[in-house]
Amino acid sequence: MRRAKLLAFSLVLVFLAGVVFGCGGQQAGTQKEQTIKIGLMAPLQGNVKTFGESVQKGFELALEEAGYKVGNFKIEKVIADDRNNSTEAANAATKLIDSDKVVAIVGAVTSKCTVPASEIAQARGVVMISPTSTAANVTVDKGKRKDFIFRACFIDPFQGTVAARFAVNELKAKTAAILYDQGNDYTVGLAKAFKDEFEKLGGKVLVEETYAEGDKDFSAVLTTVAQKNPDILYLPDYYNKVSLIGQQARDKGIKAKFLGGDGWDSAELNFKVMAGGYFTAHYSKDEPREAVRNWVKKFEAKYGSAPDSFATLGYDATKMLLKAIETAGSADPAKIRDALAALKDFPAVSGDMRFDANGNPIKQAVVLQVQEDGTYKYISTIQP
Repeated sequence: MRRAKLLAFSLVLVFLAGVVFGCGGQQAGTQKEQTIKIGLMAPLQGNVKTFGESVQKGFELALEEAGYKVGNFKIEKVIADDRNNSTEAANAATKLIDSDKVVAIVGAVTSKCTVPASEIAQARGVVMISPTSTAANVTVDKGKRKDFIFRACFIDPFQGTVAARFAVNELKAKTAAILYDQGNDYTVGLAKAFKDEFEKLGGKVLVEETYAEGDKDFSAVLTTVAQKNPDILYLPDYYNKVSLIGQQARDKGIKAKFLGGDGWDSAELNFKVMAGGYFTAHYSKDEPREAVRNWVKKFEAKYGSAPDSFATLGYDATKMLLKAIETAGSADPAKIRDALAALKDFPAVSGDMRFDANGNPIKQAVVLQVQEDGTYKYISTIQP
């Protein structure tokens, strides 16, 4: 009888041990399930790869600071290269969501890629926050809000308006010429906003011409610009195209002041040609705010160079997303979306921000002047 009781007791202990260790294994499995994936979509090859490289640096620095962890979640990053091509962007978004199973995407970088990618993210119910896509239709489709889509940058109607006011009020411009890419939502939006505000303020647009993305010879239209002799030549495109047009403009003897948008912000801009030109941007490393000073110091220590607007906005967008995940306490994209929309006065490097009803941040802009030595001079900050 005693032996039978001992045997029964031993069996109970074995059973309990199995339960305990089984539970421990289950907990380990549960812990493993707490890993969530965040995607980054950016042009790491192609004609604007410096934009993507900068955004990636800001994205990764934000994750490193967080220890690749937020709340009870371990973060795993997944990088997708859209090559600044709308088809590649759609494919990248589909892969990130359907195959990689990300809960959110930071990106894309250019509006031409973010718009098609945002439609996929919206349909799948996955949060997307673009650091730098400024076209109005990124977060809205035919007047309807895409409620899973956000951005960390101001929109084209704002920066185009800011540029026009700066041209009239600060540069005392009375006439302007506008050249823009007819197939790029970014340049089209900026051109329209600039023209509307410039004419509203009493300015006159003497020349308004479009071109295609692949165009390289602008001699015909620039001959017309030279004949009209405007005060301002507004070039709302990316650094590579702007540098090309700027060189041909100066070769034609055009003396107009160059003015443009945030697409100028690249180390590969032709600083010699564009020197003296002005553009609207999201931040300046020379702003006196403490948040900016700390950010520049941190970035330079990591990468050995000063951060541009794209790195800064990549960092800001990622920090906001991490805060939303922490607040939501969930990997459910709908809960992350709600937490992101509810952020108030988030202390971002590019300025404290909150989102309006369309997922666009209410924030400031700055005006920078291109210097021949490869730097930008901070000119002013303009509040919304």
